[in-house]
Amino acid sequence: MMRGLFLIAVAYIFSTLVQASPVRIGSKQFTESVILGEIASASARQAGVDTIHQRELGGTTILWRALQQGDIDAYPEYTGTLTQELLKEVPVDADIPTLRARLKPLGIGITESLGFNNTYAIGVPADKAAQLGIATISDLLKHPDLRLGFSNEFMDRGDGWPGLRTRYGLPQTHVSGLDHTLSYRAVASGAVDAIDLYSTDAEIPYYHLRTLTDDRHYFPRYEAVYLYRLALKQSSPAFIASLHQLAGRIDENAMRAMNAKVKLQGLKEDAVAADFLGLHVHHSDDGLRQRLLQRTEEHIRLVAISLGLAILLAIPLGIFAARLKRFGQLIIGMTGILQTVPSLAMFVFMIPLLGIGTWPAVAALFLYSLLPIVRNTHAGLVGIAPELRESAAALGLPPRVRLRRIELPLATRSILAGIKTAAVINVGTAALAALIGAGGYGQTILTGIRLDSVSLILEGAIPAAVLALLVQGLFEVIERWLTPRGLRIDARQ
Repeated sequence: MMRGLFLIAVAYIFSTLVQASPVRIGSKQFTESVILGEIASASARQAGVDTIHQRELGGTTILWRALQQGDIDAYPEYTGTLTQELLKEVPVDADIPTLRARLKPLGIGITESLGFNNTYAIGVPADKAAQLGIATISDLLKHPDLRLGFSNEFMDRGDGWPGLRTRYGLPQTHVSGLDHTLSYRAVASGAVDAIDLYSTDAEIPYYHLRTLTDDRHYFPRYEAVYLYRLALKQSSPAFIASLHQLAGRIDENAMRAMNAKVKLQGLKEDAVAADFLGLHVHHSDDGLRQRLLQRTEEHIRLVAISLGLAILLAIPLGIFAARLKRFGQLIIGMTGILQTVPSLAMFVFMIPLLGIGTWPAVAALFLYSLLPIVRNTHAGLVGIAPELRESAAALGLPPRVRLRRIELPLATRSILAGIKTAAVINVGTAALAALIGAGGYGQTILTGIRLDSVSLILEGAIPAAVLALLVQGLFEVIERWLTPRGLRIDARQ
């Protein structure tokens, strides 16, 4: 009897906790995706569902993996991306019922089209297009010297530049990868002559661009949809219902107008989403001070945890490397290899193992911190004068005592220099952690880049630089405090 009551109570508590968990909505690092994420979040809250919007989580691959692993529950996507990038065996012109059948075994559901097609396009400044007689993509064949600037994702996508170049036989060789937002500034300044567009971009009329006709019908349709985990049909049916109710409600003009309100008028995405849904939501701005405090706390947490863990492992590894020469070279070589992996790639590699958020970012920063500490610990120990080692051995001191009382104190300056280097590198690299939902100063920088706002970029970049200087100064104080007095005199000389 008591056991049965206990099991019922446990089941009730568990079900309550599951129901209380907020639904996590993701969005990509461009304005339209953020707006659609806010619309989904506001619509769900209107239906009584608690939500969290994890904004600007990088590109397609990051969001897709996060959805598959359950790190997020839903995010806005496009049918062309599904057929070209994520479900490559599906026909390019696959309709939504076909996509739904293909996604179901993966545990993923899909809404009907939200009501607009945001396809790729190629844009050229209207005056240049008129001057050169360019109206279609095929017309680019006549101008091989044109400089093309495409978004980084477009450069490598199956439905991007490689396929476009093959379909049209384009001869251009001056092709650069850019952030999508920055490409508009590049074409406006004359740095490039043509860029890729999203057909609902608000910047197209603002920068007076001509959208070239896709006369060979290369680009597929990109109907906007929401993807979601099918498990939510049981755990949060109200959320699924709120997503499906958005189908067919957003046409191309409405989406372009919302993009313009954010990108050109400077309105907040949540306010634009609430206005579209007809909700009277009071928008509260936390203010610069509150934003700085939040981002500083997030940034310091990332750096402190990753650096602390690295110190615990790297110093012993450095000691082993100094004691065992052959093994030591292997240790330094392996940590050196980790340092050569591009930082963004390292963050992405962590997603399949740890998901998104703080811990994969900490893991990546931890790996980057190892080499400076291992190398400096090794250098500090092997650099001790042989006569000092011989004197300690002659006194009959055991190896552990010699290490603790003589060798490590003599190597302190070198070890602390390695820790200081790792800390400063971490402060800078941690800005990229925002791409996988870990926050920090990088979140403000990414938002500033997306909105083409220099003030927001500086709001993240200046505190990051100040924090790096403070960290460097802090470790210099610690180095002076921990260095034996005799070695301090040597340092001044």
